Amino acid sequence: MKSKLGLASILFIGATLILKVSGLIRDMVIAYYFGASYVADAYLAAFIIPNMLILFMQNGMKNALVPSYIQAAEEKRGRSYLGQVFKGTAGLALILSIIGMAIAPVLIPLLYPDFSPEASQIAIWVTVIFFACISFVGMNSVLEAFFDAENKFSLSIVSQIIVILSSIAGAFLFANQIGAYSLAIGYAVGTVLSLIFKAFIVVPQKSLTLKEKFDWPEVRQFYWIFLPVGLTVMVGQVNLLVGSVFASYQGEGAVMYINTAKNFVHMPQAIFGVTIATIIFPLLSKAITTNDTGQFKKGIEKGLTTMYLVLMPSIIGMMLLMPNLIELLYEGGAFDNKATEATTQVAYFYFGSVLFFSLNNIINKGFYTMKKGHLILMISIGSILLNVVFNFVFAEWLGYLGIPLAASVMALFYTGACLIVFTKLVGGLNFKSIIVDYAKITAAAALMSGAVLAVKPLISGLPNLFIIIIVAIIGAVVYVGAAFVMKSDAFMFLLHNVTKRKKKGATS
Repeated sequence: MKSKLGLASILFIGATLILKVSGLIRDMVIAYYFGASYVADAYLAAFIIPNMLILFMQNGMKNALVPSYIQAAEEKRGRSYLGQVFKGTAGLALILSIIGMAIAPVLIPLLYPDFSPEASQIAIWVTVIFFACISFVGMNSVLEAFFDAENKFSLSIVSQIIVILSSIAGAFLFANQIGAYSLAIGYAVGTVLSLIFKAFIVVPQKSLTLKEKFDWPEVRQFYWIFLPVGLTVMVGQVNLLVGSVFASYQGEGAVMYINTAKNFVHMPQAIFGVTIATIIFPLLSKAITTNDTGQFKKGIEKGLTTMYLVLMPSIIGMMLLMPNLIELLYEGGAFDNKATEATTQVAYFYFGSVLFFSLNNIINKGFYTMKKGHLILMISIGSILLNVVFNFVFAEWLGYLGIPLAASVMALFYTGACLIVFTKLVGGLNFKSIIVDYAKITAAAALMSGAVLAVKPLISGLPNLFIIIIVAIIGAVVYVGAAFVMKSDAFMFLLHNVTKRKKKGATS
């Protein structure tokens, strides 16, 4: 069982890395074809609105269905349960899709009154296209959650990669003819292809049954769990929408700067944060199912320290290399040097949100495992009010740079509130051990920073790619060495598991 989980984890990490690289390429394509123009602003602003429902379905379904499906499978009714949720979600998604398409012409001018008529028209039709995809997204989300529950993490990721690659292909083929619409149409095609891909897996295996009579009481019971979870994810997108609305008042290109910087800086969270949280989620669910409270709390503590261990070098390394990274990846085509400088400045202010939201991924998994998602929802609603206030204050003070700063400060308050509530809920955590390990990891990261800062002036004349590679190697060696010498618990835990697997592989 452990070897299977280890293999699934490795495959998931690899697939997640490919997914995030695909997302990065999509952003690079947008930057190349549209730069910091009103076309890019309109597309990105429009995408945020239906994306609230997309993530409501995808992430909400994973957090709600995984524990409930595991329980149903234990009771030998997994196929029936999955089929009921699939049918209920397909119907709900279709209704939301129709409503979204109908209100798009009213919603866009209301949210973005400063957009030009040309930008508004693009945003409206892009929103309509994305809302048309929601019905397929709903069905996809159920099957992706099923894959996660079965520890087939990589299959879930591959299906998302299909959607992104289809969007990129749409831009390559049709961007010069139909502009930003090419990305939206490519996405729509990708959702259909992704569903077909999943059907080829679940249908032969008879993983679910759709022939049974619709069981409304069972579906309703599931949605009592799902709705708080899905709405909590949706609240996160509302906070992004708040930032996008404020950015639309900062002149042409501001929405593009904010979106590009946010997506790039949050890559460590997307790769490591989501990966670690997703991998421990079934383990936490198992601990709760077997009433093993001690193991559950240890899982949360280990998740928090492991998350900090892998995040710190990523965050600090990106901060030290940010001008080189942005120039290398995005500058070119319609994305000029001015856009590079603006995006770099915005990126620095997002690092606080990366750290705090990544740590909060672990805490939230604990809430969801205990089926206490409604508590996060209450905290999340409060975070929207804080975000509006912070955006108003900081944007007035710093312009569009105040928007990422508002996101980081809000993330600090949000994560702190979630941690306090969760700690009371489980009867305390071993904070002494966590703080000591955080101190060791921080010291190791500080030594890494010193080494990088000493080397960078010596290689400043080299091309960006060589600078990034040299700094990454030196930084990794110093950080790993320092973490080993200081005997960080999280580092020694990972090292022990890696060496253990190698020994097993050698003896088999």
